[in-house]
Amino acid sequence: MTGRLVRLAEAGRPPLAFRFDGEALTGLEGDTVLTAILSSRASLRPADFGPERRAGFCLMGACQDCWIWQEEGPRLRACSTPLRAGMRLLSDAPEGWPA
Repeated sequence: MTGRLVRLAEAGRPPLAFRFDGEALTGLEGDTVLTAILSSRASLRPADFGPERRAGFCLMGACQDCWIWQEEGPRLRACSTPLRAGMRLLSDAPEGWPA
């Protein structure tokens, strides 16, 4: 699958493995969660209203377009959250959310 973002520089940083919707993906050390996901995927999550897919909007944490979930339940802003190895992320709310 082709990602929305194409990495043009800094490709030599150490890789970090993570999971998104159960799929194993790899980002690079220093990536935000949004950058890591959109380097492999065309979109981040479904829209709240309508059939569109979302891929981030403001890219600075001011809107709510990049909210995604951790498998444990809490949401995070993908545009401003640094990627960490082993993260387990979801594009849609986990079962039973909100608790």
